[in-house]
Amino acid sequence: MTTTNGPQLITYIDRLGGDVRGLQDLLDGPLAGAFAGVHLLPYYLPFDGADAGFDPEDHTVVDPRLGTWQDVHALSQGRVLMSDVIVNHVSSRSAQFRDVVARGDDSPWAPMFLTLSSVFPDGATEADLARIYRPRPGLPFTTMALGGQPRLVWTTFTPEQVDIDLRSEQAWTYLTAVLDALTGAGVRMLRLDAVGYAGKEPGTDCFMTASTQAYVDRILELAHARGATVLLEIHGHYLQQIEIARTVDYVYDFALPPLVLHALHAADLTPLAHWLHVRPANAVTVLDTHDGIGIVDVGPSELRPGEPGLLEAEQIDALVEAIHEASGGASRRATGAAASNLDLYQVNTTFYDALGRDDRRYLLARLIQLMVPGIPQVYYVGLLAGGNDMELFGRTDVGRDVNRHYYTRDEIERELERPVVAAQLAALRLRHEHPAFEGDFASQLAKTRGVLNWTKVEGEGAHSVELRFDVADGSFELRATGAAWPVLSHNSLVGG
Repeated sequence: MTTTNGPQLITYIDRLGGDVRGLQDLLDGPLAGAFAGVHLLPYYLPFDGADAGFDPEDHTVVDPRLGTWQDVHALSQGRVLMSDVIVNHVSSRSAQFRDVVARGDDSPWAPMFLTLSSVFPDGATEADLARIYRPRPGLPFTTMALGGQPRLVWTTFTPEQVDIDLRSEQAWTYLTAVLDALTGAGVRMLRLDAVGYAGKEPGTDCFMTASTQAYVDRILELAHARGATVLLEIHGHYLQQIEIARTVDYVYDFALPPLVLHALHAADLTPLAHWLHVRPANAVTVLDTHDGIGIVDVGPSELRPGEPGLLEAEQIDALVEAIHEASGGASRRATGAAASNLDLYQVNTTFYDALGRDDRRYLLARLIQLMVPGIPQVYYVGLLAGGNDMELFGRTDVGRDVNRHYYTRDEIERELERPVVAAQLAALRLRHEHPAFEGDFASQLAKTRGVLNWTKVEGEGAHSVELRFDVADGSFELRATGAAWPVLSHNSLVGG
């Protein structure tokens, strides 16, 4: 049996398989049976721009160095395929924006792009500007010449990523073409990247405004008409995530990674226990992604003044320091003012290094993720229990690159032989195929010890999967009904 909420792989095509066909060879070969789907990180033209593909010049074209739409369609056969819809911005090198640079307001694409005056036609006060929420230092504007006239162009993330004005029909013509290209190639889950920043309104913080919800609703309608579901990528206060989950198909459980790390570093399951009782069910779970490990998702936030977080300020400080120590200081060098092009609310490190490359605790963290309700996604570096790539970071000076290693085929084959990687694959195949995961979930968490259980009753029999663990010493035991599923425990690892 294959469960309908089976695991998905998150990966860059070029950093794991080399190209689309190479990735399919891995999924059909050594990774067979582990994943029900795959989230392809941006593979559009170009996939290697200023922000690793999140700044597409042409969002409707597969970069020919990676493959074709036919290759993408072939990859979608027999598995759920997720791709990014980059809603908030396009590349400053896109044909549309280059025409605006050349012709200014005479360009037919001029209404598609945001400037300061687009949102504040009568000018902005100091209070207006100070109120704008941005994940990086400074104001979200870049001075550019449009039609020979200096303008303040809205650039939430980098000067190479120009924000779109979703009040314009030109923007919707563009986005509809993107949705058509993706769904036409078999993509059935659409991840809305950075959509929280798309609804700029005067008098607000320009994040998750009423306009944002209206835009999401419109994309939902377009997606559903094309047979696709929508996942929102939103970092913010956990109460926002709960509220947003009621309005869309899926949200990320970004609170889970720091709560699991807190549990393992502080030997304290209490915050995680609370989260498991209040979290939305329609969640995609992760431990690691192509970005850093989110902190804002468990702490207090200026987005919800006066509301406490899932962790207290002292717990967050202790967690961040524990990660820095566990990574041998690598995460400290790759985070904050120490590295360029990064978000203020994330710690840049691989999850394996965040746990000090401790195989036992790392595998326990993955098992907790796989047992939590939702669709589990596993990042390619995490799948291979990868350490921080400080060499790549040294070349690019981009903090998040510590967690974006380029794997050769020889490296992949070597990493697959490691016990911790083999154990993860065994757990993923269990999560993918065991019928208990179509049943009911229960949790019992005390200070350091926990039990997570799935049970499905069929006729006179019952299917079950149970994880018992202790975060104080990292011990665990995973048992499942059925002769095909051996017990998985910390003793499964060399030196466990």
